[in-house]
Amino acid sequence: MKRGFTKRARRGRNWLFGLFLAASLGGCLVGPDYKRPEATRIPAAYAGATNGWKVAEPQAHLPKDNWWELFGDPELNQLEVEAAAANQQLKAAFARFEEARALADVTRAGLFPNIALSASVARERDSANRPSVLTGLPIGRGSTFNDFVVPLNLNYEVDLWGRVRRSLESARAQETASADDLGTIILIIQAEVAADYVTLRSLDTEQAIVRSTIEVFRKSLELTRDRRAGGVVSDLDVAQAETVFRTARAQLPAIALQRAQFQHALAVLTGKPASSFEIPERVLTTTPPAVPPGLPSELLERRPDIAAAERRMAAANANIGVAKAAFFPTLRLNVSGGYESVSAGTLFDWPSRFWAIGPSLTTPLFQGGALRAGLRFTKAVYEETVANYRQTVLTAFQEVEDNLSAQTLLASEYEEQAAALRAANRQLEIANDRYRDGLVTYLEVATAQNLVLSLERTVVELRGQQLVTAVTLVQVLGGGWQPLLVNGKVPLSAGGQ
Repeated sequence: MKRGFTKRARRGRNWLFGLFLAASLGGCLVGPDYKRPEATRIPAAYAGATNGWKVAEPQAHLPKDNWWELFGDPELNQLEVEAAAANQQLKAAFARFEEARALADVTRAGLFPNIALSASVARERDSANRPSVLTGLPIGRGSTFNDFVVPLNLNYEVDLWGRVRRSLESARAQETASADDLGTIILIIQAEVAADYVTLRSLDTEQAIVRSTIEVFRKSLELTRDRRAGGVVSDLDVAQAETVFRTARAQLPAIALQRAQFQHALAVLTGKPASSFEIPERVLTTTPPAVPPGLPSELLERRPDIAAAERRMAAANANIGVAKAAFFPTLRLNVSGGYESVSAGTLFDWPSRFWAIGPSLTTPLFQGGALRAGLRFTKAVYEETVANYRQTVLTAFQEVEDNLSAQTLLASEYEEQAAALRAANRQLEIANDRYRDGLVTYLEVATAQNLVLSLERTVVELRGQQLVTAVTLVQVLGGGWQPLLVNGKVPLSAGGQ
């Protein structure tokens, strides 16, 4: 008796193993395998000749240097470190990445059987009018009994058509896209810190210029009043000198307000309350970093937003396979076994055992067109992600070209305004000499003074704009213009020899 049972159990195990083996060897993947689409017509270098269509190879995962060190400002370096440690947007983005990673692990669990152990106890009574063939009792007699059950259940979807594997492929691609989204947030925050900091320092320089000019105007007003008391000049000269003095003083609150706003923005970026955050004033001494000529267009491949868009294409492509697999039968393997008894004392006795094993096959016959609509939907989503990817690349090129043009044109404008400032200072010297000699009224001096102050502020603002544009250029290039390092070497595609 026991020998016969052992043979049946061995045959059951062999049949189960054979079914698993057939499933693992015979499974296939429906749906298209992913091939990265061409991005757009990519030039060999920015503002250069086109180089045919290129299949981009996103490299956002490669490490980047601390690009803000290009500006050589220790205070900026410290602010970047604080933002990386305490910025709340960054923490939220990291949490979203963890969500995507967890969802991918949930999907991966579909590759394995689900095994559950449970236990139940019930006090039951059969109907007295149940068919006797089921109870063995004559009709009119019911029975009351206990039912103790400890079952172990195993359910496994045999992935014949690759539905689970395509789902996992999509989830993994979404996980990588979420990691690239995190990289995008990191880059945005780094750039915001740098841009706000250099703008704040530009405002500090403007404040210093205006304060220094106010002091000059105050002394000039005192001198004009003394000259009026001596009968050398008229009340008109005094009024003009006072107008220039007070107009300059009125500029300070506006600059202070702008500075306070940028200081508060830096407080939020570094995760600190604005009321307790303060950056001491210091004039701007940083010069824009030199941008090397002929930047290779491959630098864009490390932009995390481009990499994220590419990975979303891969996820959408895998979802087409999931939708196609829904047209085919679903094979599940169900195994259950355990112990059942009317008495707790005999629950785990050998005769109380039970088991059952068998596959189930479900195939769709009529879904009202839902499956075909679902397939059309996934294909449309894929086409949308392709268009979004290409638009992201095109926008990236526009942003780089815009900022490269801004670098060149702002530098030219800065030089011209600096030359104009030198000429205005010479004009002011001549006006002061002519005023002291009594050849002109104070109006000529006041006009020259206002012109010098305006040009001084313009020159400082242009320097700040140059620095902000350099920061933006670093951002739109994905983290700088230094060549990418792969295994410690510069790849040929990034300018290596």
